[in-house]
Amino acid sequence: MHVRTIQSGAVLAAAGLALLAPAGAAQAAPTPSPGATPVTRAGTSFLTATEIAAGQPVRVDAAVGDYLYWSFSASAGEHHEITAAVSFPKSRSGASTWTVEVFDGLRRRQACTAGAQTPTADAAAGSVSLGCTLRQVRSWAEPWSADPLPGTYYVRLSVTELPEQDLGLPTDVELLVTAVGEGSRDDGVLAAPLVPPTEAGTLLDTAAVEPPDGDDGFLGWLPELGSRWVWSTVGGILAAVAGVVGFGLTRRPRRR
Repeated sequence: MHVRTIQSGAVLAAAGLALLAPAGAAQAAPTPSPGATPVTRAGTSFLTATEIAAGQPVRVDAAVGDYLYWSFSASAGEHHEITAAVSFPKSRSGASTWTVEVFDGLRRRQACTAGAQTPTADAAAGSVSLGCTLRQVRSWAEPWSADPLPGTYYVRLSVTELPEQDLGLPTDVELLVTAVGEGSRDDGVLAAPLVPPTEAGTLLDTAAVEPPDGDDGFLGWLPELGSRWVWSTVGGILAAVAGVVGFGLTRRPRRR
């Protein structure tokens, strides 16, 4: 009787844990920050990536085959999780494989420790979910390593495999980047964040600088003959003169 009581208690405890597990997983799902303004656009390359913040939701209308880019800033000690969902309002002719990739400021691809990074959606599926959990951002690292460092990170969402006739179909994309800071345990400090230079060169308002006036003698006219046709003409004349002189030196005299 005592053994049966212990077994019954173990079964009830296991059942209770099974019921609590989904509730805990639902609470751990990433949610946008309260009051965050949704982002409704995406870039088409690294240079035009749309800047977002952690906890800021993204809702974009796109098409199958588009490359979508976003960028966000990361600090040392943070863990980042990227979750995305692609919905298909219209039916498709076949299955498609999607991927979410993360790159650092040097455009090095970062590994995902968890999440469905390259899921496949069947032709009958109405949506597909993607995810990528990054490693903790370090405060410093060796130059030869690819460890995540503070700076700008890029998220790219795209489709890798699909029937050609499905290109251009409309899709609804939702994306969210969440960050949890736990503090960095590294002793070193990065000299500067890994942020690519995005500032273009400045335009000169002043007129072009003209060379100073002066007589350079015989060599003064050489820079003015920089066009190709002038040098071609001079070369042709010199070649003709050389041909005439060479013919006169090498021809045999006539016999009388």
